[in-house]
Amino acid sequence: MYIRTLRTHDLDLVCRHREEMFRDAGTSDDVLMLMTEHFREWVRPRLLDGSYFGYVMLDDDVPVAGIGLMLIDWPPHPMHPTRDKRGYVLNVFVEPDYRNRGLARELMNLADAEFVRRGACYAVLHATEKGKPLYQGLGWNGTTEMAKTLNM
Repeated sequence: MYIRTLRTHDLDLVCRHREEMFRDAGTSDDVLMLMTEHFREWVRPRLLDGSYFGYVMLDDDVPVAGIGLMLIDWPPHPMHPTRDKRGYVLNVFVEPDYRNRGLARELMNLADAEFVRRGACYAVLHATEKGKPLYQGLGWNGTTEMAKTLNM
């Protein structure tokens, strides 16, 4: 098993992992189809310019896990008073046959190191219920963030 950085030709893999992650969380297929169509167009240029980056873990050249990362522009904040960006983790996915082997934990540790390398000292993510125990075990905590869907 080995790990490599995401490449531009990983577009289909990134889209599939995102879709499967949300499917595991209970999202319906009709919503997933629409989301993936729009996500593909959103992520394609970001993979090309490197603003969406991350890692894929492979077993004999077969992708079995992946993680997406971004730096997001954010004003200096009490949690990062001298920095104007945050790390953002998304699309953490491990194939079902490879779960409970520490792969997601290893990818999250790589994410931490990559964010630090890129100058971010604070990172955020949105966890599924299944993912919360992993993230909490790695020192991630809940925040005061709230959200609202706006009618369009």
